[in-house]
Amino acid sequence: MRKNLAAEAAPQETRPLSGEVQPILQTKRLFLRPFELTDGEDLRRLAGDRAIADTTLQIPHPYEVGMAEEWILTHRLRFEAGEQVVFAVVLRESGQLIGAMGLVIEGKFRRAELGYWIGRPYWGNGYCTETGQAVLEYGFQSLNLNRIHAYHFKRNPASGRVMKKLGMTHEGSSPEHIMKWGVFEDVELYGILRSGWQSATGKP
Repeated sequence: MRKNLAAEAAPQETRPLSGEVQPILQTKRLFLRPFELTDGEDLRRLAGDRAIADTTLQIPHPYEVGMAEEWILTHRLRFEAGEQVVFAVVLRESGQLIGAMGLVIEGKFRRAELGYWIGRPYWGNGYCTETGQAVLEYGFQSLNLNRIHAYHFKRNPASGRVMKKLGMTHEGSSPEHIMKWGVFEDVELYGILRSGWQSATGKP
């Protein structure tokens, strides 16, 4: 029997996901949809760039054949369990995969951690911010989250600028908080509450 974290958190009124189908979100230039196994080759090509792995905690390098498909196959079960939602970020005009963004959900506390990457050929176009706005709206309105937080390596200030553009507040620094490739990394923590997001966007 699958464990449903969202259901355990019923008193906090987190939206249950079991039995639901992950939605497709739309922005002006992008579709945010579930990953498909056919995305594997493009995913490996983009995430296999050392520059992507260098500033993300979970992406391995080298990104070997089969890793993409193995990762994609975990998404549905984790979504139905209320643990995670991962969106493939694709261009509306061409359908080309350009990155990923998701929420790791703690239903008991109505909070989630935001994580993302955009492939290097697509940097500098505002795609990450555009995606983040849609994912925050989904998290607060559809999942009924109360708080969304994120962190970035201190040496990657560009990610911090995205968080600021999303309305997130810098909440502190954690020296040598994680280890990447054998080196301790300082991280910067950002967060936003549902009430703050509602105030900034005017949405319920």
